[in-house]
Amino acid sequence: MKESRGLLDSLVAEKISRIGQFSRIGQLEIVSSEEGFVLCHRDDVGRTDLINYEIDEALEVAKFDDTGRYRPLKTAPNLRHGWKIFARDLLQVEKVIDAIYPGRIAVLRAFTSGRLTTTSLRETLNRQSGMYRVAAKISDEQIDGLVGNFCRSDGGCLRTILWKRDASGKTASSKLPPEKFDPAVDQYFREEEPRSATAATESLPLLCQEACNLLVAACRDAVKGESAAPLAP
Repeated sequence: MKESRGLLDSLVAEKISRIGQFSRIGQLEIVSSEEGFVLCHRDDVGRTDLINYEIDEALEVAKFDDTGRYRPLKTAPNLRHGWKIFARDLLQVEKVIDAIYPGRIAVLRAFTSGRLTTTSLRETLNRQSGMYRVAAKISDEQIDGLVGNFCRSDGGCLRTILWKRDASGKTASSKLPPEKFDPAVDQYFREEEPRSATAATESLPLLCQEACNLLVAACRDAVKGESAAPLAP
């Protein structure tokens, strides 16, 4: 993990201002062309039937999945297929990335400069108020299972988890593989393209510095479901 962090730091520190040096971020592929860059879904590289979208339409691209269902979590591995966006320079490339993966470039910059602050899940839950205050009552056992399912890369979320479960530094979930916490590992999983630390040479990671609102809501639901369950005889 320490070696991977050093590798990532050196790579990103050198190239963060030249995003085009990387070819991937999440499910997004960045392909250099003579006129600039073409961005599309990683699975769609090589297709000749992709529909052209304008840069300002990137938000719309990220809004729904292939079935037309709304995507509340933009870093979920269900980015729609069948589109491409042309960007003439790296500023436009970053604009597209920020529309599809909001805030992730800013988080990455803070991370590589050593300014990123992470917040443990317990701290995030303890500061909730109103209808979400009850989320703080979630047990460690519930957290282990919930985070292991909700945040998994193959079907849950493509972010690399940087936060801990609590102030003691306990891992967010023992049910997630070590790679889930390694920024040098490409979290996009396909059988024909295994995750590997070597992916850092061509990918930018999607970093997670604290639990998102959707996970907080899931913690609340877990507690409410537990409290609503009948007591065992």
